[in-house]
Amino acid sequence: MSEIFSEVDDELRKEQLKKFWDKYSIYIVALAVLIVVGVAGWRGYEYLATQKAYKASTAFDAAAVLSDDNKHAEAEAAFTALATDAPSGYRALARLRAAAEAAQRDPKAGVKLYDDIAADTSIGGNERGLATVRAAMLLVDSDSYDDMVKRLDAAAQASGVYRHTARELLALSAWLAKNVPETRKWLDLIAEDGETPASLRNRAEALQALLPPAAKS
Repeated sequence: MSEIFSEVDDELRKEQLKKFWDKYSIYIVALAVLIVVGVAGWRGYEYLATQKAYKASTAFDAAAVLSDDNKHAEAEAAFTALATDAPSGYRALARLRAAAEAAQRDPKAGVKLYDDIAADTSIGGNERGLATVRAAMLLVDSDSYDDMVKRLDAAAQASGVYRHTARELLALSAWLAKNVPETRKWLDLIAEDGETPASLRNRAEALQALLPPAAKS
């Protein structure tokens, strides 16, 4: 008797499955096709992204070689092209390098490019901060101390990634302006920051030795 019931149950299950398949088979097949197409599309996208990254990396290295060979005009052109065509991960780096190459021929042109990067909110904060500091490096001998403070004050704060370099530039700018109190202020911040690199700390100590005795810490 139990065998009969089992056979009936099997037939009922088969009939239910057949009805389910007849009703929903088109949707099941469509879903399967979509999954296959989606996976294939993603694999294709990954392949193309990898190829673009490899091409950009090769072009970046080639531009860097031009720079090392003192072919700065050609390197600038190569980095500028990368800044336009490369994947996003390379564009900001290429812009920074293009600005560095431009500064070799015309510091003002380099500053302009660095300032454009620093003002571009689509770029990461670290890259923008680096552009700010590098522009200031080009201007420390010519800009007034007040102008340097406007440029670097935010970067020199305790949370700034490039605060050590910013503080050194501000100390140097204040010293060039013969502003002893401000020079001392920035040198003290450098000395008190436990994360100040040793080489920068040594330079700060050398600058502090040039201050009048009354201004020393």
